[in-house]
Amino acid sequence: MPRQCHFTGRKTQSGGRRIYSGRPKYQGGIGLNVTSRTRRTFKPNLQNVRAIIDGKPVRIKASTRAIKAGLVVKPLRRKYGYTRQQRQEQAAH
Repeated sequence: MPRQCHFTGRKTQSGGRRIYSGRPKYQGGIGLNVTSRTRRTFKPNLQNVRAIIDGKPVRIKASTRAIKAGLVVKPLRRKYGYTRQQRQEQAAH
């Protein structure tokens, strides 16, 4: 399973890290100089959650941003609600 959010598609991104050395000019130095550049990765905050997808509870990876935004619909913890939904659907038909 890839390290990617099922809803938003957020995944690991790469970027750079810079290390500066020297005194700033306003403090009497000759300015800050970049002394090293290294590659690094930015990883999204993914959580394993159970969500209803296509009517079935499935374990997926979802970013916390998607969970907070309400994109994740979690299944009911007990089956009482499902039987109530089924009765209402049968009564409607």
